[in-house]
Amino acid sequence: MNPYILATLLFGLGLGTTITFASSHWLLAWMGLEMNTLAIIPLMAQHHHPRAIEATTKYFLTQAAAAATLLFASVTNAWLTGQWEIQQIAHPLPSTMITLALALKIGLAPLHAWLPEVLQGLDLTTGLILSTWQKLAPFALILQIPPSSSTLLIILGLTSTLIGGWGGLNQTQLRKILAYSSIAHLGWMVLVLQFSPSITLLTLLTYLVMTFSTFLLFKLNKATNINTLAMSWSKAPTLTALTPLILLSLGGLPPLTGFMPKWLILQELTKQGLAPTATLAALSALLTLYFYLRLSYAMSLTISPNNLTAMAPWRFPSTQLTYPLAASTAMTVCLLPLTPAISALLTP
Repeated sequence: MNPYILATLLFGLGLGTTITFASSHWLLAWMGLEMNTLAIIPLMAQHHHPRAIEATTKYFLTQAAAAATLLFASVTNAWLTGQWEIQQIAHPLPSTMITLALALKIGLAPLHAWLPEVLQGLDLTTGLILSTWQKLAPFALILQIPPSSSTLLIILGLTSTLIGGWGGLNQTQLRKILAYSSIAHLGWMVLVLQFSPSITLLTLLTYLVMTFSTFLLFKLNKATNINTLAMSWSKAPTLTALTPLILLSLGGLPPLTGFMPKWLILQELTKQGLAPTATLAALSALLTLYFYLRLSYAMSLTISPNNLTAMAPWRFPSTQLTYPLAASTAMTVCLLPLTPAISALLTP
């Protein structure tokens, strides 16, 4: 892609998200979300492959449906209450509609069906933008609106953690596994949203760091399915040794960074008297842990079957910058001891 066009599209992505962050009016927030969607579509369709075009079309249709629902709900709110302010939603009808529209935008279950399919059709770089940056603007709005009903958010959260766990169990494609992982993590964030927005923010930040690290790792190995992971030991042995730590951190295993948000969320849910919800969420984390263990096993404990007739892939040296991967890996593995300091920073 032409660097000028790429710079313009990335600028559009950044500007759309910033407009949504800065807005207190529903029309302006909607405009920021639309800019975001329109800026990423050429990036998704840049490889003229039928799979990429299909993924782009699916993404455009779901995002357009979510944006139309959001606009309809905000107009309904203005009609019922005379307010266009984001934080002034008093009526339960527009509040519920806006929550569901934003859930569709980020891919929360049961409105998640588009996410694995879309992510599977993209290359890893665009998939990284879709899994991280594109979640920020809708999440900023979810954090700002007063929750319409606590039951709705808990149902969305629990469904997402369970579907994110079950969906990834039988997958061999890494991008689909990462999509289901994304759904599960978003479920954890939404579970605790109404009780402690600061913990939701912390979970979102750790999710961004861990996902960034995982996508860069797969990109470095040019891996898109589990079989290609088994050949990574010959390309980058040190990184292959560190990979289980990154994946198990995503799964939330102590003493890695990914354990911190899960621990704080379970603690907060128990404080709120929601022990059954916390138990279900913890059990669903076991499902996601299983498929991360499967990836770790394939990558670092098996050697790809080799016979004389098999064609060995060419191993060109990677041109990817490794500093971002090194920094994000260190943060993915080592931040758990800083939990008290991070909690103190995020607590209002």
